[in-house]
Amino acid sequence: MHVLAIDTSTATVDVAIGSDGSVVGEVKLAGGQRHAEQLAPAIEYLGRETGVALTQLSTIAVGLGPGLFTGLRVGVTTAKVMAQALRVPVVGVPSLDLVAYPLRHTTRLIVPVLDARRREVFHARYRPVPGGVQRESDYAVDGPDDVVAELAAGGEEILLAGEGAHRYAKEFDELERAERAGLEFATPSAAALVDLATVRFEREEFVPPAEIEPLYLRRSDAEIEWERRAG
Repeated sequence: MHVLAIDTSTATVDVAIGSDGSVVGEVKLAGGQRHAEQLAPAIEYLGRETGVALTQLSTIAVGLGPGLFTGLRVGVTTAKVMAQALRVPVVGVPSLDLVAYPLRHTTRLIVPVLDARRREVFHARYRPVPGGVQRESDYAVDGPDDVVAELAAGGEEILLAGEGAHRYAKEFDELERAERAGLEFATPSAAALVDLATVRFEREEFVPPAEIEPLYLRRSDAEIEWERRAG
């Protein structure tokens, strides 16, 4: 089976194509918020270079967020439209899962932290288990100081990952038993999405395109700003 995996929940556009669970090609474009301009050409380029035609796809996999509102909307909408046109199902995976999964071989508690802007971060906690990770908390959005206080109270050894852990390094450096994963783990991984989506597709854990919805956690910055001005 072939799967097209898309994540646009951060400032990075990450697209991968997998065949029977193995990644055959990946394109990652960082450094901007041009998701609408970059995503379609990235998919076209990847299909051409891997020799996988859109008509060969068995499913579309997409990172559901939480993440930046505009980028997330572009990725989820693209996945829905493509899946409807190709008449294939969609597998949605929360983007924090895609940061945690590549770190599954650690023995520490895994805490992915993504920048939510407005001095807030998206975060969750994961426990390594055989073959993957298991989430132990709800997906949440909080200030970095609040996340640090919560983690410090737990007293565990922690592996931090994600761009938010680097942006707010000063705050997270206060944790005595924490280590920060490298920048290669700063954003959700489309390669991880291929792996997870393949397993879920084989278990028939997919949905029709119309049923897939982004995981926002909060309103868009535009809505927040409009309410502030109106108030």
